[in-house]
Amino acid sequence: MIAAIQFPDVSPEVFSVTIFGFAFALRWYALAYIVGIVIGWRITVAALRRPRLWRDMIPGMTPEQLENLLTWVIVGIIAGGRIGYVLFYKPSYYLSHPAEIPILWEGGMSFHGGFIGVCLAVLIFSRRNGLSLGSVADSIALASPPAILLGRIANFINGELWGRPTLLPWGVVFPGQAAQDCQLTLPECARHPSQLYESGLEGFALGLILILLAFRWGGLKRPWLLTGVFIGGYGVARFLVEFVRQPDAQFQSPGNPLGLAFHIGGYGLTMGQTLTLPMMAVGIGLIVYARRAR
Repeated sequence: MIAAIQFPDVSPEVFSVTIFGFAFALRWYALAYIVGIVIGWRITVAALRRPRLWRDMIPGMTPEQLENLLTWVIVGIIAGGRIGYVLFYKPSYYLSHPAEIPILWEGGMSFHGGFIGVCLAVLIFSRRNGLSLGSVADSIALASPPAILLGRIANFINGELWGRPTLLPWGVVFPGQAAQDCQLTLPECARHPSQLYESGLEGFALGLILILLAFRWGGLKRPWLLTGVFIGGYGVARFLVEFVRQPDAQFQSPGNPLGLAFHIGGYGLTMGQTLTLPMMAVGIGLIVYARRAR
């Protein structure tokens, strides 16, 4: 019998209450981002309170300005993530059911949409407050990995965004008919826990590199360097994980079982890998610019 790990019996909800006939629940996904944002905020505050880490001994902003920016970022994440999900994944459904667009507690967020929302929030906030855009962007880059780390763990708890079938001993048997549809002659379908791979690469490993850059290697003295490392690093990590992550169902077919969005002769890229190529290019460009700028 092939070894596999059974999915843990953990509810997606931390707790739920019913008020006046309406059920309200705190989900692990929401709690993960709340805790992750708070951790990232405290890391960045620690950097802002050390002028020696910044170019000309001038931090990118004050801790009080960071608190105000945090509100902008949260709005950007929620609004951008939800709008991105509606536009990128289910435009026809929400066009027919527009009243369901604000129902965030039932899930449905897009990382790319949230990323665009945060970029707009940082741009507008920096312009309105006369701050260096590069230093503000570096501050947000430093604060981002904890939320990604915990958010991917929450994806695992929700039993969503699982990976491709695997015979490796750490494969996880996820619940649900969709996860068990492996087209393999096995009693149970084990899959890569790709959510945990992303948590380790995009969250822990990338976060550790950014912390070392900021607090040990003088990265904050070069505006845009941390931003470039974050964007490029995320792109590389996501590109690698896409090899074992289950692609979107609309890209799979009998002639394209790997779900490649663009392919020639059986070789190609998934949609996730395709979307990371611009991120890697932008990240490399920012790193080169930061290292050459005086």
